[in-house]
Amino acid sequence: METEKNRVAAGISTADDVDVVELYERLREELRRGPSDGRPGVQLAATRALAERFWPVSAEREVGGGAKGFVKRLLRKLMRWYVEPLAADQRVFNDAVLKLLDALSERSDQSAATQEQSVRLLRELEERLTRVERRGRADGGPAAVTVAAQPSAATVPDYFAYESRMRGSVEEIRERQRPYVDDFRGSAPVLDIGCGRGEFVALLHSAGIEARGIDADADMVAYAHGEGLPVEQVDAIEYLSALDERSLGGIFMAQVVEHLPPSTLVRVLELAAAKLRPGGLLVAETINPLSPIALRNYFADLTHAQPLVPETLELLARQSGFAESELRFLNEPGARLTEPEDPVIAANVRRLNELLFAPLDYALLARTAAE
Repeated sequence: METEKNRVAAGISTADDVDVVELYERLREELRRGPSDGRPGVQLAATRALAERFWPVSAEREVGGGAKGFVKRLLRKLMRWYVEPLAADQRVFNDAVLKLLDALSERSDQSAATQEQSVRLLRELEERLTRVERRGRADGGPAAVTVAAQPSAATVPDYFAYESRMRGSVEEIRERQRPYVDDFRGSAPVLDIGCGRGEFVALLHSAGIEARGIDADADMVAYAHGEGLPVEQVDAIEYLSALDERSLGGIFMAQVVEHLPPSTLVRVLELAAAKLRPGGLLVAETINPLSPIALRNYFADLTHAQPLVPETLELLARQSGFAESELRFLNEPGARLTEPEDPVIAANVRRLNELLFAPLDYALLARTAAE
């Protein structure tokens, strides 16, 4: 009785005091109005709960004991022929309403996913339009020719759009690269090889660290110029060869080395070691081929030359003149298999997690010998 009073006081209807016609009208009106706060899932969930509240419609309800209970049971049997068809109709009505609400909820979820995709495409389009404007101002005429060193670059006619779609927006890349800023404190000047739209150069400037960038793609350079960044369109080997020995404090290459053929990669590493001062830092981030998920991203880019196993890149850096090296694994995927209580099975699941859900990227941090 006390529970019933609490339900009534809270405004919660029971099966005894819900009017079917009123319930139907409320459902229809709420569905017609749609969401009032921009969140269709919340409205549909509330409406579904309202319908479920009247779900347990049946002639088979507890009636208690004693003489009164005996009379109720007797009357129920006599009236079942009349009550049960009504209860069955009500259950059909409830079932239809709930299925409708579930369908609407699923449609609203799809709409949310479509909206997220539209926002991403709009952001990509804005970057591409900005690229066109800035490149036009920089050239004053026909499009500049990309001077990418790898022959495969010609297979992608609009690499700027390709990169925006496959890699992410400027904001996403900037947040992903922000942790490297602390590594380069005290290592100015820094050269960002393959700087793209200049995300890391901008981060270093904001931190008060002298930095400049180079990139082989004219569109990337034009975009970076629009941000007021010191970026130059030039081939990496050509640029490094022209620098004075020991003139750099740091070199950054994010998602670059996997684009370089082996001979080009070795030459870039040798030049990097020669142009860095004693104790200078090289950071080279690339896709982790030990991750099956990351390999999908690797093969999605037609300009990739080969995946680099962490130990291979580290060995190449050592052979190119770097004295110290360290591997840092980054960006672990969120999904993982749940480990059971059984210790033997748990060990096997843990191993599967290591194989299937390895970090998506890794970075080589290599230093030249200190004097």
